[in-house]
Amino acid sequence: MFQAAPTPYHPYETGRYTVSAGLYRLGIQPIEGRPETHTFSFDHTYPAYIAAKVQARTRALHEYYALAGLTPELREAGLRFIAQTAAHDSQGVLTWDGQTLSNHALGWAGTLDLKRGTLEKLRHFPAPHAHIVQGITPLDALDFLAMNVQEDVSLLCKSGNSDHLAALHVLLPEKWNPLDKIGRDFVAVHQVVAGSEAMNRSAPKLLDAILSRGPFARFVWGVTASERLDHHPHAPPEPELSSDPAQWFLRAERQTLHGFPAAGGAVFTIRAYIYPLAAHLDTPERAAALAAGIRSMTPEQLAYKGLTQSVSVLLAWLDTRARVDG
Repeated sequence: MFQAAPTPYHPYETGRYTVSAGLYRLGIQPIEGRPETHTFSFDHTYPAYIAAKVQARTRALHEYYALAGLTPELREAGLRFIAQTAAHDSQGVLTWDGQTLSNHALGWAGTLDLKRGTLEKLRHFPAPHAHIVQGITPLDALDFLAMNVQEDVSLLCKSGNSDHLAALHVLLPEKWNPLDKIGRDFVAVHQVVAGSEAMNRSAPKLLDAILSRGPFARFVWGVTASERLDHHPHAPPEPELSSDPAQWFLRAERQTLHGFPAAGGAVFTIRAYIYPLAAHLDTPERAAALAAGIRSMTPEQLAYKGLTQSVSVLLAWLDTRARVDG
């Protein structure tokens, strides 16, 4: 039902790897020359993403979904935003009438109590991809809504000078455990990220901007060995990077942040894009830019990205590709 190809993003084109807010104001600042206003992306990979989420939750939902100090006000505001925006961004495949979200791709409809955060009723009906969620019974309203989009979703709570992650529904994480982040503040969450010191020092101003001056989008990127979406530390071991970078993949994450000042928090979404590296680097300039970005990483950042042992092979391949393609 979703025919569009995944949007190609090239966040490495600056030629420098940085750990910073890197915020784009949605609807105002163009992203790679394109205006963007959407939160949720729907494309022809939709069935594969939902299937990956089902596989993760079947393995151990409690390792991917957690709540901590979620206020009723933020819960209601976040749930309403997700339901309304997902329906809007799906261009009619999902519909929302204020109480029930119906998904005409997955063949289910959930009636929600936004104030209580509960899934009051679940109905299945025939649809092209109904088999993917057959037998799945979401725990609550947030669990149900998150299972209808390709993005992972989180809720950030802020009260005065304090903040914490109040909800994490992250079934497709990139080598991190949601249970290590839930209930922690912005600085603690990002402290393990190599090179995050400057961003963490600006955390108070950044959080104020997220709540009152958004919505925003930002990007992070890295290199991975496979098309697998779920890289939870407790998931089955993933393959090692091969000796041929032409077989590797680029993982780019488009993240959005929508603040709700009256509710004291924000909705944070993560959409992972997986691109075959050889096909994605379709110009010599892009190969050169990625090489420059890799070279700008510190040893600590290379280790954090899992590239310490493979960086020389990758750079040699990128340099050759840039020269030959040029």
